[in-house]
Amino acid sequence: MEKDFSHFDSQGNAIMVDVSDKQITSRCAIAKGCITMNADSMKAVLGGTAKKGDVLGVARIAGIMAAKKTADLIPLCHPLNFDKCTIDFAIDESKNQIETICQIKLTGKTGAEMEALTGVSVALLTIYDMCKALDREMVIGDVKLYEKTGGKK
Repeated sequence: MEKDFSHFDSQGNAIMVDVSDKQITSRCAIAKGCITMNADSMKAVLGGTAKKGDVLGVARIAGIMAAKKTADLIPLCHPLNFDKCTIDFAIDESKNQIETICQIKLTGKTGAEMEALTGVSVALLTIYDMCKALDREMVIGDVKLYEKTGGKK
């Protein structure tokens, strides 16, 4: 069975989905991703000795800023007002890996998934940018929507 895509009208033109009839609900989305790096990079991140400064602090701010700008980056996303946006990190030194978690909470008529995915992606890219002089072989991966609550689906 072919699924109807809501971002196209009957003529196949791209449209922003009409959410005017949707109910306002509490919504939460959590996205996660990770970056794996060499031991020297991990040591610099954790020790605060990276040449560009506080890697995780800057990545946190970058992720939050990006989440707030999602509608400017993804063409058909609705602009949303958040009640909460966080970027957190879980460090696994044995794997030289930093898991990045973005949580978005809001009360509204539509999602938070794209905002959480954007926030986590930009936080990871910021870590990469701030550490690339130490390690050009870092790997960003496993970016995914981890949890979504609220709304219809």
